[in-house]
Amino acid sequence: MGQVSFNGLSVLTAPGQVMTPRAASEQLVAAALERLGGHPARVVDVGTGSGAIAIAIAAAAPQAEVWATDTSRCAVALARLNARRHGLQDRVVIRHGDLLEPVPGPIDIIVANLPYLPKAAALDYPDLATEPSESVFADGDGLEPYRRLLTASADRLADEGALILQFHRRVVSAGRAELAALRGALHYGAAQPIAAYVPRIAGAAA
Repeated sequence: MGQVSFNGLSVLTAPGQVMTPRAASEQLVAAALERLGGHPARVVDVGTGSGAIAIAIAAAAPQAEVWATDTSRCAVALARLNARRHGLQDRVVIRHGDLLEPVPGPIDIIVANLPYLPKAAALDYPDLATEPSESVFADGDGLEPYRRLLTASADRLADEGALILQFHRRVVSAGRAELAALRGALHYGAAQPIAAYVPRIAGAAA
């Protein structure tokens, strides 16, 4: 087990078993906090891994109800351990399950850093070789996890809710009415087309 700093918090990691949090994902935290604006809301971190994003949001936004989901039982166990280390186990609900299925009711903010790279391109990313493959790569063009999340989000987002996802080191935010347009713009290697699709795009990560 290792340890990294994420958004100013110490996060335990499990190299080779759970995706190690990266600084680029701090953009998701910042975007969610900006959207929250200090108001109560239900936030869901999909594919939480170590729990870093969910924990960082909860630590900075005590008014938020934070949920986190993952299909990996190892990730769920690690995320719960990290929540306990920061005294957030009563404010961050971590569930094993697919996408939004474990979360009840409407959702105000969905954040996600899911796999979006095709398995066939794995050799092109040697820097990701030590990460669990299922956390980074997916079948086909790699984007099916995001397509499925977009479909699920259309049914679960509150009227003024937002989906915030990470794609090619960028953060993309879409309201309910923009989900269809985002799905149409989403394709492998499409960092620039997506950046042009709506004005709610953060710049590339440093």
